[in-house]
Amino acid sequence: MTAEAQDFRALCTRCLRPESACWCRDLPGIAARTRVVFLQHPRERYVAIGTARMAHLALPGSRFLRGVSFDGVAELEALANDPRAAILFPSPEAADLRTLAEPPTTLVVVDGTWSQARKLVQRNAVLQRLPRVRFTPTRPGNYRIRKEPEAHCLSTIEAVVEALGILEGEPERFAPMIRAFEQMVDLQLAKQASRTTPPRRKLKKHRQGKPPPIPVELSERAQDVVLVYAEANAHPANSGHPAELVHLAAIRAATGERFEAVLAPRRPLAESTPHHVRLPRETLLTGDSIDAVRARWAAFLRPDDLLATWGFFSLELLRDGTLEERPVIDLRRAVCRVLKRRPGGIEPAAELLGAQEKGAPLGGGRAGVRLEALARVHAALRSKG
Repeated sequence: MTAEAQDFRALCTRCLRPESACWCRDLPGIAARTRVVFLQHPRERYVAIGTARMAHLALPGSRFLRGVSFDGVAELEALANDPRAAILFPSPEAADLRTLAEPPTTLVVVDGTWSQARKLVQRNAVLQRLPRVRFTPTRPGNYRIRKEPEAHCLSTIEAVVEALGILEGEPERFAPMIRAFEQMVDLQLAKQASRTTPPRRKLKKHRQGKPPPIPVELSERAQDVVLVYAEANAHPANSGHPAELVHLAAIRAATGERFEAVLAPRRPLAESTPHHVRLPRETLLTGDSIDAVRARWAAFLRPDDLLATWGFFSLELLRDGTLEERPVIDLRRAVCRVLKRRPGGIEPAAELLGAQEKGAPLGGGRAGVRLEALARVHAALRSKG
């Protein structure tokens, strides 16, 4: 398989890493008494070797929020008024975790480069109101695949493991998280050592003029491809209500077998949601329960199914709804390679690929229209493969 084709390896939908580099099997689930709230800078979400997601998945009771502006977010405003909440952020005024008479019960952790983390704290008044805590690492960091500003600096997961070990007095209980992290680092270094081609940025000029690759799975696993499009009940970024799945549409490309479900919101329905998803408010409010949809979705999927989506937003909604997942291929990325430009959306992409004849929607609302366009994109890519 060429280096270009490897870019389209099927991904694990939990850790978003290629299946060959998936670290989920090594990651434990640990019930911590301390609640951890991760705040991730948006740019960090695209870093494949980031560790905040790993730490979040290992701590079932943790929260994960992404953004640059957290002022006005109800959850964080409440924490700023909670005397038992603190932010893990080294500074001269930060208290040492080992000397606290009353340790925090909620720990806010900022994820990003040191520059990004510093800016997040500086620009958000709600974060500045939280008392700061720090600790002196007991061992140097082992983040050998990413440069840290100082030798004593730790990755997010290393910092969380050490902090929880101090707060709960059981450092050995969180040690399995570090073993999963080190396994990820070792695997990444091994792949770098065995690489036979130059880094991607050095290949860019060499690739010009060559036809972009199509994901080989689209032809090799044609019977397994399930096209998926999901819609969200999405509130403004500073509302404190994360997006949640409310409409799911899917089609098995080889057979035309379809799946569709409208889910009743578990959180307040945003005023703009009916307009954006193009479904009546009453239809959304009377949708199925998450448990009912989860059972139907599990029955629809086959053991070897490979999901194909437009970007990863649909996958994030599936995961947050705890619906069963499968390896995934991002068709948007494939289209960008074929066109050598950003297409601007699923419908424009279908037209740019030559698939201009629209069919009937493959479901209700906007999801049905978008899924039909995704099917045309999939067919056009397969014809070029």
